Amino acid sequence: MNQELLEIRHLHKSYGEHTIIKDLNLTVHKGEVIVVIGPSGCGKSTLLRCINALEPIQDGQICIGGESIHKDDKNISEKRQKIGMVFQSYELFPHKTILDNITLAPVKVQKRKRAEAEKEAIELLGKVGLSGRKDDYPRQLSGGQKQRVAIVRALCMHPEILLLDEITAALDPEMVREVLEVVLDLAKNGSTMIIVTHEMAFAKAIADRVIFLDQGEIVEESTNPKRFFENPETDRAKKFLDNFQYEKN
Repeated sequence: MNQELLEIRHLHKSYGEHTIIKDLNLTVHKGEVIVVIGPSGCGKSTLLRCINALEPIQDGQICIGGESIHKDDKNISEKRQKIGMVFQSYELFPHKTILDNITLAPVKVQKRKRAEAEKEAIELLGKVGLSGRKDDYPRQLSGGQKQRVAIVRALCMHPEILLLDEITAALDPEMVREVLEVVLDLAKNGSTMIIVTHEMAFAKAIADRVIFLDQGEIVEESTNPKRFFENPETDRAKKFLDNFQYEKN
């Protein structure tokens, strides 16, 4: 886990006079799973959107594999292919089948052969427990199933890093586990991920490093998730974690 994959230096993001992210620095290594937690409105989702160049930044630099990522880059589409992103709202096309949803970008953007993309999509659907659902439409799937499809869609682009933004927030409690199990498997297989979540037990189980964000700044950072969740160093993190009921042992 020595290779630096993503580097963020002095990132500043604001909307008008309202600062969302302030002078944030973060380095992510290949194969590392970073979990970002913090109160609503602290800048977690905005951080992911900046990394994927979905939001313009006012200052600082974001580099992946040594290449700068910026919303106005002429070749931003090519660079963005290195970054997979899964949203809490699935973002599936309702008029396309599951297979078409997954293979659209590999075929249209990466110019891969349809047969090759479909073969990989079907294999990945099998790995997330959705064999036989390739010809269904999103409306025929549960929320948990649609979120697993969204993860497969991102993986089919062969991203170097995967960004997961509150992917269980829109799910019923019984559907959360099936999605989190897929993400745990990705972590075990060495995927590089930045995960924004309010699932504290999941964060504790999956993270190599925990980033606690508040008011756009990193207040606490730990490479020992167990210790962080059981005994955080800052009063702000302690107060935040006291709001959650989860198993600490």
